[in-house]
Amino acid sequence: MRGVRAVRRWAVANSAECVIKLMDMSELTIELDDVTLKAFTYGSKDAPLALCLHGFPDSAYTFRQLAPYLAERGYHVVVPFLRGYAPSSLSKSDNYQLITLAHDASTLHERLDGDENALIVGHDWGASAAYVATSAEPERWRHAITMAVPPLVLFAEALSTFSQLQLSWYMFYFQNPTAESVVERNDLEFLERLWRAWSPNYAPDEDMVHVRQSLGTNECLRAALGYYRAMFDARPLIDASMQKFADAAFATSVLPTLYLHGAKDGCIAPVDSAKVLAVLGADSRYELLEDAGHFLHLEQPGAVHRAIDDFLDN
Repeated sequence: MRGVRAVRRWAVANSAECVIKLMDMSELTIELDDVTLKAFTYGSKDAPLALCLHGFPDSAYTFRQLAPYLAERGYHVVVPFLRGYAPSSLSKSDNYQLITLAHDASTLHERLDGDENALIVGHDWGASAAYVATSAEPERWRHAITMAVPPLVLFAEALSTFSQLQLSWYMFYFQNPTAESVVERNDLEFLERLWRAWSPNYAPDEDMVHVRQSLGTNECLRAALGYYRAMFDARPLIDASMQKFADAAFATSVLPTLYLHGAKDGCIAPVDSAKVLAVLGADSRYELLEDAGHFLHLEQPGAVHRAIDDFLDN
């Protein structure tokens, strides 16, 4: 509750300034050792940090409704394009391992002057990165909000079932070195069909405009598929500082976490709520949104915002 009170104190004390600044979105460039990340920002830099991480096949535009909402709650919201997704750069070391994404999140927390009141939000790959980042360095974050991918130990368990393997066929197809040549055909029609299969009640026309901008080159598409190829990549760690992220990949979280999942997700089947809460920190919550698919934050923004309000307020 201390973190929530800190956010609210800032919002009340700076309400006049907040109203003006929340009308605008600005752009930011962050230089990391291995990659240059481009990001959108909302709200005052003096507010507690809210870092929002997107997934596949998506872009930072996926948070175009959620980010302003969090800024209205009194956060400094930063939404990066993940490594390899234009306009962010490719990884210099061609590294797209999950632990590296989590390390990026922690480095961003530091570079953006985050403190212990920070919030991390992740969808799809962003959710996976959030689990690892918060388990490795829980002292950086007050709360986590994850969507569409359950805690990794449960997702690994689900991947041993026939039903989830049916849904996750694309992960294994992407191991094919010729996958790019198929995915890029007809202006990335393959990716649009994934969107429509994963969220059957949602029309992704606007989103695909941005996806094509982010993944429209062979190099960026290769990077995005590289996330899946890195799942089976046994390369050594970049340096010893990455070890705690590797150790945290399947660890039980200690952070209060709100996990949201769509009941009609065509990518990842819902998992048992008791199992989810057993591996998340105290005061965590799990909400299953009826009639929502994989991109639930775009399909039902009002329901997602209400769930976040209830979680952060209580």
